[in-house]
Amino acid sequence: MLNAEVAERKDKAISRGVGMLTQIYADRALNSEVWDIEGTRYIDFAAGIAVVNTGHCHPKVMAAVTEQLGRFTHTCHQVMPYEPYVRLAERLNELVPGDFPKKTIFVTTGAEAVENAIKVARIATGRPAIVAFGGAFHGRTFMGMSLTGKVEPYKKGFGAMMPDVYHVPFPQDIHGISTADAMSSLNKLFKSDLDPDRVAAIIFEPVQGEGGFYPAPPDLLRSLRAFCNEHGIVMIADEVQTGFARTGTMFAMDGYDVAADITTMAKGLAGGLPLAAVTGRADLMDAARPGGLGGTYAGNPLGIAAANAVLDIIEEEGLCDRANELGSRLRQKLEAIRSTSPEVIDIRGPGFMVAVEFGDPATHAPDPDFTNRVRMEALKRNLILLTCGVYGNVIRFLAPITIPDEHFAEAMDILEASVAAARKG
Repeated sequence: MLNAEVAERKDKAISRGVGMLTQIYADRALNSEVWDIEGTRYIDFAAGIAVVNTGHCHPKVMAAVTEQLGRFTHTCHQVMPYEPYVRLAERLNELVPGDFPKKTIFVTTGAEAVENAIKVARIATGRPAIVAFGGAFHGRTFMGMSLTGKVEPYKKGFGAMMPDVYHVPFPQDIHGISTADAMSSLNKLFKSDLDPDRVAAIIFEPVQGEGGFYPAPPDLLRSLRAFCNEHGIVMIADEVQTGFARTGTMFAMDGYDVAADITTMAKGLAGGLPLAAVTGRADLMDAARPGGLGGTYAGNPLGIAAANAVLDIIEEEGLCDRANELGSRLRQKLEAIRSTSPEVIDIRGPGFMVAVEFGDPATHAPDPDFTNRVRMEALKRNLILLTCGVYGNVIRFLAPITIPDEHFAEAMDILEASVAAARKG
């Protein structure tokens, strides 16, 4: 079987709206390696978009899921509950930042977690409006699209977005947007278009994912926290991509001196199985009546089993420290590349959530063409990379945190060669 043959079948069978970054059809994977159906090996610096932080097919995750398969695969927790769901909720209530009593619900996807966080904020405050940031990504549901601060490809052509959703700029020092600019825009919004007493929540990513891996400046989050406290607004941290050791701490918000009221998470939670969660202040999470939250597949037993194993692995294998170590080595390599490649205009990100931005060396104007050349050159050399950013001029590095040193070193050599090849055009 050839990749090209399956790609031809895909074009006839699957909606073109399901975009695909490569036409490499996976056959098997282990830790940081993936083999396609033709037997070609790749080093995976995508990890399913920060999903398999603990690596493909980690033996402890596989064992936990296999054990659960032998018991039952589904009862619907709202019909017949099960103890591992309760245990995972207890663990997240302890781990999620915030020195206050917390409660948790489980759902299936990151977008669903965001939807439920908005539902909780609205019912708890009795208010309708939500404020998000430019460049944000919060999902592909209609509320997720509305909150997302990027038109192409997420909003284009899908009609009217949800009402009472507003955006302000997110700080990007490299492009001249400061925390003061962001807060000035927020204050102008509340002076000209929106009564803050109508706002249920402000939602943000501690590190913007799809938007370009821009970390939230600490003074921005302090200002938002003070503003939310002043006006009774719920502060929501979307940690769907940043969670579970990716940023060198269990959650990105562990690196700040303020805490959100509600945290959403998914991706890295269950080692590749579909599971998401919303954890927040107990008084907020209890605002909905029984039946107002949940879902048929919410907190599926296999995902719950995998997630409990993932939390064990992160602790036992010291993956937060490992993320910081790998991120430091990656940034050193990128700095070395920058010394000979002026197209590198920024290197950023905490822990092992690192990105490189490419642009005009003089003006910093985005250069998506050069960025895509780097990605394609890497793919030719069997390294899978992801781009991101509103202008598509950022490469984000999301390898499993469990990647062996020899595979990491191999990937760094490929990356250096790919940038050099892209410069030659």
